[in-house]
Amino acid sequence: MDSATTAALYASHVLKDGDSFLIANGYGDIAGPSEGLFHNDTRLLSLYRLSLGEARPALLGASVSRDNAFFVAHLTNRALSPLGEAGTPQGLVHIARTRLLLHERMYERIACTNYDSRPALLPLRFELAADFRDMFEVRGSVRKARGEMLASQADGYRRRFQYRGLDGVLRSSFIAYSHAPTAEDGNGLDIHLRIEPGGHTELYVEAGVASQDDAAPSRQRYRQAAAQARLRMRQRQRRGARISSNGPLFDEWMRRSRSDLALLTSELSSGPYPYAGIPWFSTPFGRDAVITALQTLWLDPGLARGVLRFLAEHQAQEESAFLDAAPGKIMHETRKGEMSSLRELPFGLYYGGVDTTPLFVLLAGAYARRTGDYGFIDGLWPALRAATAWIERVCDANPWGLLDYARREASGLANQGWKDSEDSVFHADGRFPPGPIALVEVQGYAYAAFRAMAELGRRREDAQADAWERRAERLRATVQEKYWMAEAGYYGIAVDGEGKRCEVLASNPGHLLYVGLPDPAHAQAVAERMMQPAFYTGWGLRTLAKGEPRYNPMSYHNGSVWPHDSALCAAGLARYGGRDVAARLLRSAFETAVHFDMRLPELYCGFARRPGAPPIPYPVACLPQAWAAGSPFMLLQACLGVEVDGEQRVVHVNRPKLPPGIDDVRVHGLVVGEERVDLVFKQFGDRVGVFSESRHASAVPVNLRN
Repeated sequence: MDSATTAALYASHVLKDGDSFLIANGYGDIAGPSEGLFHNDTRLLSLYRLSLGEARPALLGASVSRDNAFFVAHLTNRALSPLGEAGTPQGLVHIARTRLLLHERMYERIACTNYDSRPALLPLRFELAADFRDMFEVRGSVRKARGEMLASQADGYRRRFQYRGLDGVLRSSFIAYSHAPTAEDGNGLDIHLRIEPGGHTELYVEAGVASQDDAAPSRQRYRQAAAQARLRMRQRQRRGARISSNGPLFDEWMRRSRSDLALLTSELSSGPYPYAGIPWFSTPFGRDAVITALQTLWLDPGLARGVLRFLAEHQAQEESAFLDAAPGKIMHETRKGEMSSLRELPFGLYYGGVDTTPLFVLLAGAYARRTGDYGFIDGLWPALRAATAWIERVCDANPWGLLDYARREASGLANQGWKDSEDSVFHADGRFPPGPIALVEVQGYAYAAFRAMAELGRRREDAQADAWERRAERLRATVQEKYWMAEAGYYGIAVDGEGKRCEVLASNPGHLLYVGLPDPAHAQAVAERMMQPAFYTGWGLRTLAKGEPRYNPMSYHNGSVWPHDSALCAAGLARYGGRDVAARLLRSAFETAVHFDMRLPELYCGFARRPGAPPIPYPVACLPQAWAAGSPFMLLQACLGVEVDGEQRVVHVNRPKLPPGIDDVRVHGLVVGEERVDLVFKQFGDRVGVFSESRHASAVPVNLRN
């Protein structure tokens, strides 16, 4: 197998719609262990492989369209020699596989063109299978027992697959063709196409959840679905303000990031909600969605509104050790597969995230400041009060008033911050700490949550407002006392259940800067440490400093680079005056994206940058992933220093800095109250000027501080 073939086989191409997504290789085939057509955390199609006779076609190229609506693979034939006929030489038949997902159904057109001077007989062979494995099985979980696979049923142009789960649910899927099979067997089917010289023919395929719609695939059905898919994706991408600049590659990065967010965002009854990432996390997550909403809040507050409403609707109402639930707590994730239904795993509606609840409150405060939409906050107030009460109860139970966690059953997550792998929290000697564990960044989120509640409470004349402010200040003082390492000039990653500090240099304290907890002197010390080579790789910030115990640049959380983490740290550094540093981190992220087809993956390895060498991918990272796709927008905001006061209808721009190599940035259609404005940033020598262009008669003031 040559290197191009190998690369095509391992390249993943993703489509998504609602609760369905599809992962295939460059040929358009579903053939790898993590590939498939998935719906509600169940794999409906586990094998879908096209060959010409017994040979795989040759791959010319494959891509997903810029708007993420279509996948296209261009193939050609290898030499064909059917019995009794002269063969078609290699490279004279072009095969284009164009595919989309709409209403959770795959539509595919296989267009074949014969460039030979003789007729071509194409013996198309489709290998087919559906294993109905739960997503956690696909990820590697081994179950003690599975349900019953029923025999597949062939009905002319359609084949049905069925599985009766241990939960009693009959799950069904289908695949259908516009042409009747020439031959069928238990492993697939054959369709022979005869194409005249210079001729063209098309085969249409549909697959997905079995339904009552038994109409055969056709050109008309495909074209209607294609038009609707493109329109829906275009509408999603029109939400919020757009970015443009004088840098074509920079603009492509912004467009691709926007397209990835549009792909991952599902329209739920509560509003738009960004699913975390494909393949492993294509479902609502709490923490991921809140951070994605914070990253894009300045451009698209509607996403934050949808996230807040969904999370409020799914707030815990009762105690459950299995689900790590308690009244007022905000969910960590929700799943719809068989294993969650049977409670083999707790993730059907799971609350094992210590940070999601304060992040929920933090986001509500940020949304109110950005929009002035206090009517929405009024409707959210009972959920915010309940969430804050949960934070207070946990803090009150901790001897030092910290927000901590300890899983209540072995099936839950051992670590419940954003670094939730089992080895991500430890002492300086590598020991794992006894619980409950109080992570440093979580105290920052709780501090910001209390301050947000105090601010919102005063508007509502809530008697608790001053008490929430006092709690925030006590927590600030406690963080300084318990986490600061004077000799290192840095904060420790956690405090364990015995009150001992985990004296490890990790990226977590950068999140303290994001919420504004440290005083300027301590923030400056953190900033200086974070931009040293132990942390800064040239491609971004490591999650764990080089030289620390358990450091491994190829690990999930102990030395890799996560774009969202670097973006939060950059926003924090900019908050304390580090616009130049934020611009440096933005440039690093942009140059990383160039090597990943203008996309930032969930994470990548934390090896130091070397001249001429690319960043090293993490092999099973989600791509696309929501908070990675949102990171460019948070990084850009950190550079530009833009804050929108929705109540006063004013835009504040604080010491703006343009990205390196860019001297003109435009923000199109920024919503400020009832107005939409365009902001224009231009470089003039060593200063940046800002202009506002309102679309209506009433101008939106821009308060520039240079």
